[in-house]
Amino acid sequence: MFEEFKWLPEQASTVAPEVDMLMLFIVVVTVVITAVVAALTLGFAIAFRRKSESYIPAPWFGNIPLEISWTLIPVGICLVMFSWGVKVYSNIVIPPADAMEIYAVGRQWMWKIQHPEGQREINALHVPIGRPVKVTLTSEDVIHCFSIPAFRIKQDVVPGRYSSLWFQATKAGTYQLFCSEYCGTEHSRMIGKVIVMEEADYQKWLSEGAESGQALQGRKLYTKLQCVTCHTGNAEAKAPNLEGIYRKHIPISHIDGVKIKDGTKVFADDSYIRESILYPNAKVAAGWESIMPTYQGLVTEEELLQVIAYIKSLNQGQTPPRTEETPTPATIQNKSPNKEVN
Repeated sequence: MFEEFKWLPEQASTVAPEVDMLMLFIVVVTVVITAVVAALTLGFAIAFRRKSESYIPAPWFGNIPLEISWTLIPVGICLVMFSWGVKVYSNIVIPPADAMEIYAVGRQWMWKIQHPEGQREINALHVPIGRPVKVTLTSEDVIHCFSIPAFRIKQDVVPGRYSSLWFQATKAGTYQLFCSEYCGTEHSRMIGKVIVMEEADYQKWLSEGAESGQALQGRKLYTKLQCVTCHTGNAEAKAPNLEGIYRKHIPISHIDGVKIKDGTKVFADDSYIRESILYPNAKVAAGWESIMPTYQGLVTEEELLQVIAYIKSLNQGQTPPRTEETPTPATIQNKSPNKEVN
């Protein structure tokens, strides 16, 4: 029985040893300090106990060097913990520039995974060994938490916003994927598997049954929803050119309908693009009128991820032509049962 018992899950990622070492250091320091304090308390209780009714202890006026020592030593230990913790935290939250991107949507009670190549999974995540993987997360309903104990990573997944985490698996195998935030009556069933594969096996898995890539699916939605009606990418455009805007600083003129100082810019990341699709009046690009309708209720979180993936892939001159026979955004908006005019 004891041979199967493990104090900690298996270390299966590059950051797992760092997290365990920091945790071990904190535990050892805590245990040692607790033991020293307990021993001194017991020793002082015995040494300075009242020996008789007539016994009057001598006054104690303190010891300046001792007081300085027991102030500076704990401060030094805390600074070591802090600096070490910042280093480990930075390694956990800042993904490498070449990390492959995977998208995950949490909902009661499952994880829906989307690979850029088009492969989709539910409650399973296939990844190659030795390659950094960035997972962009969002939720369709309540707060969830994406947790892989063997990789020593977890991240809250909040409705209406994007969060992310990254990892690099170091051992092939199958590891547990949990939702570690109570999310409803069947929270305990929201579990899955992370399958770490050799690169050749992973490429073979991708090619088997994979759908068209996520950016291509996003292009179809971009055309279907007639985003090209206004975002034409030419001189006749009625809205900003979206080619190459990803991770650029975009000048804006209004926030929630209120004029702001000239020169104000926002960073065009995934969250900004999502916000612009669902709440177009939230941040209006400088030099343009706020004429875009909201697509809230017209697209799912998965479809949003596909459209965002397509916009991220848009390079100069790649905006598709408008297909006249498809409805315009205003037509779609008027026919929607969830009509919301901004």
